[in-house]
Amino acid sequence: MKRGILLLVAGTLLSLVTAWAASGGRDMAREEGYEKELAVIDSSLVPTFKAATVAMDSGNYAESSRLYSEVYAKASGFDVVTRRLGTSLVLEGRRAEGLLLCEKAVSLKRSSDNLSSLAYNLVSGKKEERNRADSLRALAALKECRQLPGGNEVDVISITAQVALQMEDMSEFRSACDYLQVHYPENMATHYFNAIQAAIDEHWMKAEDEIKAAEKLGLPHESAQRFLDSGVHANASGWRFAYYAGITVAVWVGGLTLLFSLGYLLSKLTLRQAEAADTRFTINSGEHRLRQIYRIVLNIAGVYYYISLPVVVVLVIGIAGAIVYGFLCLGQIPIKLTFLIVIGGVATIYSLIRSLFVRVKAEDPGRELKREEAEGLWQLTDEVARTVNTRPIDEIRITMGTELAVYERGTWREKLRNQATRILILGVGVLKDFKIDDFRCVLAHEYGHFSHRDTAGGDIAFRVRTDILKFYYAMRDAGQATQFNVAFQFLRAYDFIFRRISHGATRLQEILADRVAAQSYGALALEGGLTHVIRRSIEFHRNADIEVNAGIRAKRALANLYEWRMENDSSLEKDLAKAISRETTEDDTHPSPKDRFRLVASLKNPACSPQPGEVWSLFRNREAITLEMMVKIEHNVASQRERDDTTLQNIKPSKPLPPVTI
Repeated sequence: MKRGILLLVAGTLLSLVTAWAASGGRDMAREEGYEKELAVIDSSLVPTFKAATVAMDSGNYAESSRLYSEVYAKASGFDVVTRRLGTSLVLEGRRAEGLLLCEKAVSLKRSSDNLSSLAYNLVSGKKEERNRADSLRALAALKECRQLPGGNEVDVISITAQVALQMEDMSEFRSACDYLQVHYPENMATHYFNAIQAAIDEHWMKAEDEIKAAEKLGLPHESAQRFLDSGVHANASGWRFAYYAGITVAVWVGGLTLLFSLGYLLSKLTLRQAEAADTRFTINSGEHRLRQIYRIVLNIAGVYYYISLPVVVVLVIGIAGAIVYGFLCLGQIPIKLTFLIVIGGVATIYSLIRSLFVRVKAEDPGRELKREEAEGLWQLTDEVARTVNTRPIDEIRITMGTELAVYERGTWREKLRNQATRILILGVGVLKDFKIDDFRCVLAHEYGHFSHRDTAGGDIAFRVRTDILKFYYAMRDAGQATQFNVAFQFLRAYDFIFRRISHGATRLQEILADRVAAQSYGALALEGGLTHVIRRSIEFHRNADIEVNAGIRAKRALANLYEWRMENDSSLEKDLAKAISRETTEDDTHPSPKDRFRLVASLKNPACSPQPGEVWSLFRNREAITLEMMVKIEHNVASQRERDDTTLQNIKPSKPLPPVTI
């Protein structure tokens, strides 16, 4: 490319000084001095001299040669007319005659003007008329010129840069460019030579900017365009795209880092607020502000995911293009690998777009429990709602597992107005041996989510989580969920950041909901209820795993999992103790049980008196409910009875559970 630039400018540099002189005009004070010198010789020659100069500046070299010749015939000892006549003859095409006169002018007077004119004319004319010896003579004349008064004017330095470039004397060329930059920063020639120097150094954006600046200051458009079309514009466009893309990616990564930092900071603030809170109050001002900040940050993080997608597309295209371009630069293109890269990029972008438009139909888990099936349970839910001072649930849905959660169904407007349908998810597997007193406290915890409006928001967060999963599944199905795919790495990173923020928010929600429950029914009831839920989850799933596998191997019907009791199971107690005593981590949606117990431990005196009995006593027909659930489980495992590797996964509910759980 460097050689190409040198060849390109060789033909355009010859007109540079002329273009500069035409755009800048002549020094009229100096012209008056020349005319006075000529008048001393012969005043009648002055009008002809002036006319010749006008013709020369307008590019009419034949006319200027004729007029200067008339003056020269009567004033051959006047170096100025000798110099200008020689220059006019060279530009007219009569190079040999013109050079003799330029050399004579130097012999008459070794001034900076005469030496620079000789140098300029030595490198002017057709390429075949010039040789290296002429360029060497020109460079020597210019070096001498620069030691004389007036030898460092812009036209002299420009010719020096021109000759040095033609001779590929880069040291002298750069020295001339530096001088122009320091002493003539706003001159057309300065920008022109800066553009050439930048192109040689492959600083393409600077080269393009400099040549455009030179054009504004008088460089002919054709010369500027020829320079840009040589490859400068194409390379500048590529680097400019890379530059702004790099800035965009850097800002984008900075945004991700900021979101992660905010999530980390909010998590620490949540812990500090919880430790210092007065548990007699449901929520203090600091926690209220923290909830508002969490909501804002979550919404920003959700929107940032969609802002990030165009950046990911650019990265995928840019990296694929860079790899292919690298192959081109190496001179070898591995066809198969290139094809895989291109196909992978297309598949990734298609997966991304598809994930935004594929709609997942939301379905409620389990089936609705009618009021007449468990009148006592419904009355209990109404009683707890009155205690917590919130609107009661509208629907109870029972499932096969051990879930215990709440959510709201409705439009965002209905949720905003607190008019959405409130739903309790109740896993039948959790009901065995569940004391009513403990269950009331757990239910009060769930009502705490309603009263704090935890279930009314989060639409953006839920949509983002759903779209992240859809994007992942689409990439996985297309075979693009690999460590070499930048889009897959983005998903992993964003999922990590988003989980950090959203899980911190849900931990705060759980702490506040625990406080509501413990204020009404006491810390012991909350500890008992949460411990029961954890125990039954471990016990039920372990028993189900054992029984389902045994039933499949023996090809027999399953025993009732909801009544199964494993006696003297020491491993169950160990697992339970481990689950309760573990430390809270940043990946937890809930604080660890021991932390939850500790944060409400001071609430020893409940507002409500204890209530004896177990939850199953609130149902009309316990056996019918458990039999119905077992029929569903049998149906789920029926098609797997010939396989020996069926595990608990076969009986887990296939529908996703709501985000807010005990």
